[in-house]
Amino acid sequence: MAAEGSRKAVVAAFASNTLIAVLKFGAATATGSVAMLAEGFHSVADTGNQVLLLRGMAAAKKPPDVRFPFGRGKEVYFWSFMVAVMLFVGGAVVSFLRGLDAIGGVHEVEVALPSFIVLGLAFVIETFAFRVARRQFNLERGTRRVWRSIRETTDTMTLVVLFEDSAAMVGLGVAATGLALVVVTGNSVWDGVASMTIGLLLALVAVLLAVETKALLIGEAASRADRAALRTAILSLGEVDGVGRLLTMQLGPETLVVNVEVDLHEGLSGAQVEKAILDVESAVRVTEPRAKEISVEVRSISRG
Repeated sequence: MAAEGSRKAVVAAFASNTLIAVLKFGAATATGSVAMLAEGFHSVADTGNQVLLLRGMAAAKKPPDVRFPFGRGKEVYFWSFMVAVMLFVGGAVVSFLRGLDAIGGVHEVEVALPSFIVLGLAFVIETFAFRVARRQFNLERGTRRVWRSIRETTDTMTLVVLFEDSAAMVGLGVAATGLALVVVTGNSVWDGVASMTIGLLLALVAVLLAVETKALLIGEAASRADRAALRTAILSLGEVDGVGRLLTMQLGPETLVVNVEVDLHEGLSGAQVEKAILDVESAVRVTEPRAKEISVEVRSISRG
């Protein structure tokens, strides 16, 4: 299932970020590099983010009750949005300010071979987590283009991990470049520049995640292709003359609300109308398995 695949991606990211954070802070302590320290804070923020995602996935599985009659599937989107906020505040702002402070002041950076070894190990570990997330993302997107899939996905968990891991791999490259420039030029300003660049990178990722999760959090509809498929399936039924309003809303990665108005053939009896409504509901479920809450309204009919 998609949910299980997403959970594996989150757990893999949690394990890798925990290990990488220890390595980065060790290297930052040994070298005094603010870029490496920024990367350490980045990994800590990512580790905390995975905890939030796992919390959201667990809460989303709770069954409907009196207080939440449609379930709590949107918990996933809420915690994904919180991850974007934490990534911005706990990663981007801290990294940028530390880099700015390093550029404005004087700080010594002791660059040694172990620093680059740590960055290399971190990149290898991060690549493993990235491959898990990418595999799940590709499985869900099928033949759709990458950007279109990002815009239309309802699985924000995998998206968060994919974006975080991508940013982490680029950030490691930036940190390595900054340290290399310190070695070549003897100027520690490059270390601060690298830290600020990492901060800007994290800010960009945070904004992208916030934009993607906000739409789902406030009630985004199913994709245009999915809505078109639903209309086609309903219109293919023998009792249906037309389809009026078709309203959909995501209640979670695997839950969709569908409300549709239909025009039925003239001369149908009461029993035939009831059967037609059941046929519409069945067509919706077959076409869109995520449709858990379906409401069919008969807009017009002439009874014989």
